[in-house]
Amino acid sequence: MTKRLAILLLALVPGLALAAGGAPLLESGASIGNPASLQRGAAMFMSYCSGCHSLGYQRLSRAAADLGIPEDVAMDKLNFTGAKFGDHIKASMRPADGEKWFGKAPPDLSLIARSKPGGPDWLYTFLKSFYADESRPSGWNNTVLPGASMPHVLWELQGIQRPVYAAGHEGHIERLELATPGKLSPQEYDAAIRDLVNFLTYVGEPAAMQRTSLGVWVILYLAAFTFLAWLLKKEYWRDVH
Repeated sequence: MTKRLAILLLALVPGLALAAGGAPLLESGASIGNPASLQRGAAMFMSYCSGCHSLGYQRLSRAAADLGIPEDVAMDKLNFTGAKFGDHIKASMRPADGEKWFGKAPPDLSLIARSKPGGPDWLYTFLKSFYADESRPSGWNNTVLPGASMPHVLWELQGIQRPVYAAGHEGHIERLELATPGKLSPQEYDAAIRDLVNFLTYVGEPAAMQRTSLGVWVILYLAAFTFLAWLLKKEYWRDVH
């Protein structure tokens, strides 16, 4: 019963979501209302992620239209596979090669920001939680997803983190510390990861951008309708009083 209640609380209150190791997830601050952030996130995904991961439910043309990216720019800066503008976003790596090198083909990331407990916060924390681990074939491990076969493809940007173990608790990682700085400062890396998470949040539900913009007009319509209904009510009840 207690376990079921905990799961229900995690589902209802995203802020209570925990990583696999029991540590609370970091707040991503994900927002699809920042076009510049979404554009930067798209560029980051294509540069660092699309070599292995696809976005099988998203077309490049749809992303370009939603994010305000001209077709020629999208084809020049975001298309590394030679795909057509209207094609779905595919990975450069062949699935067979992924299975050979990583043990399984890297997953499609179309719904990654929606499918994980904690949503964008899980993804944000995951991308900040890689650390060097010589015992792993890839040389990397992750506190959010221990034993992940994915290497830390962003290590040049973030730098190399090493685990600090809790005293008296063998094997329990208390925190990660930056042992070798990367090209970006910690603040710059956080901002870059937030852009990437924003983009993947958009990809998980592209219609949310339109729904959000239409929501303002719906609220205004309901407010105007309520005011007119109030005036009508006053007119009907004038003779009664």
